[in-house]
Amino acid sequence: MTYISRRNAIGLLAGATTATLATPSLAQAKPKIAFILNGTPGDVGWNYEHERGIAQAKAAFGDQTQIDTFYGVKEWGEEDAAQLETLSGQGYDMIFACSFGYMQSMMQAAFAAPDIKFEHCGGFVRTGNMSTYSARWYEGRVPQGLIAGTMTKTNKIGYLASFPIPQILRGINAAYLAAKSANPDVEFEVVWLNSWFSPEREEEVSRQLIANGADVLLAHTNSTKPTEVAEDLGAFAFGQASDMSAYGPNATLSATINNWGPYYVRQIGAMLDGSWSSTNTWGGFADEMIAAGEFSDQMPNRLFLKAADTVERLGAGQMNPFVGPVRRQDGSAWLAPGETASDRDLLKMDFFVEGLTGVIPSTGN
Repeated sequence: MTYISRRNAIGLLAGATTATLATPSLAQAKPKIAFILNGTPGDVGWNYEHERGIAQAKAAFGDQTQIDTFYGVKEWGEEDAAQLETLSGQGYDMIFACSFGYMQSMMQAAFAAPDIKFEHCGGFVRTGNMSTYSARWYEGRVPQGLIAGTMTKTNKIGYLASFPIPQILRGINAAYLAAKSANPDVEFEVVWLNSWFSPEREEEVSRQLIANGADVLLAHTNSTKPTEVAEDLGAFAFGQASDMSAYGPNATLSATINNWGPYYVRQIGAMLDGSWSSTNTWGGFADEMIAAGEFSDQMPNRLFLKAADTVERLGAGQMNPFVGPVRRQDGSAWLAPGETASDRDLLKMDFFVEGLTGVIPSTGN
């Protein structure tokens, strides 16, 4: 699978674009599953793709289960903890928390309710009744970096980053190394927003990056604004988490598309048949947890073929974006020639690679 069309799934948004909490029936005897999202499918990105995955789970299990979704649950604080505590007391058998910032509250909920099965998206801490799952988004940054480095005419790439956490840093570093391999003169300007979804701020930063000379934008934020601004100002951009080409048909070069449905179907099925266990799942192109969006026909044919080959090789395990020699930003050694970064190294990544400029701020969380 290389492409998932946003248009094929647009019907999933009907009735699910407001940040409201569902009101499940306590009289329901069938197994109950809850999903909590930090926004709504209206972001056309992160939550949109989770909603698409949830819809696949509902279609797979029909009337066998009750699946409820709770929208707009804030991370990093008391609201997510209160929501998880409430759900734990309402008879839910399985709870999915679909964002990194739910980790601490979900750990507390898992310890307090050992009979409930918990699933945390983006986390790295497990308990006996709590699994973690995530995607290797950094793999998707490799074809993006390759394309960006080739398509830029100014040699300047703008990057909108959400939080300074390992999953974001892996993506920035992977994109930069790929871009640098295609264009030794390329430069990245990274701006930290400390927000997953901030349309007004994303628009402001996108315009500023282009004003500073960037003619290609990459983003690890949730709104379509970078794509819209690129379309408006004649720059290029990439869809983040989903295909966003409808918001910038001339600007969009490709996308990294999240694909959660198969995982949700598998895990809920395991809960129902009694085979569920606490696991860590970290999938990329090979596992079809991510897909590359359709490549723009504005790309030269040679680049099109190279980008497609890159996706194929990543999916086949024949390519890794982090192979030495690679140094850290401060010039210190990281990967020796021929050495490949381990998953352990990637999971704790807290630095820029050599050549990137700027400072990585504290998370503040």
